[in-house]
Amino acid sequence: MDYETIRVIQGYAYWAVTILLVVLLYGYIYHLYKSQRSGKIDYEKYARLALDDDLNDEVIEERSNKDKKKES
Repeated sequence: MDYETIRVIQGYAYWAVTILLVVLLYGYIYHLYKSQRSGKIDYEKYARLALDDDLNDEVIEERSNKDKKKES
């Protein structure tokens, strides 16, 4: 393979990876939107998580311990 062929393959690979990543990003954004809209997960509760991280702050959601053996 000569240099020019490698550059052409590199260009096509760049665009293919870029398009793949854009599709994955939009799919993830749609998943978040659909979960928020259906009420399965409320992401607005987590918006202030970085600011309200003191031990005395209100718990965002309770944990459910299904497997008691895994508790530490």
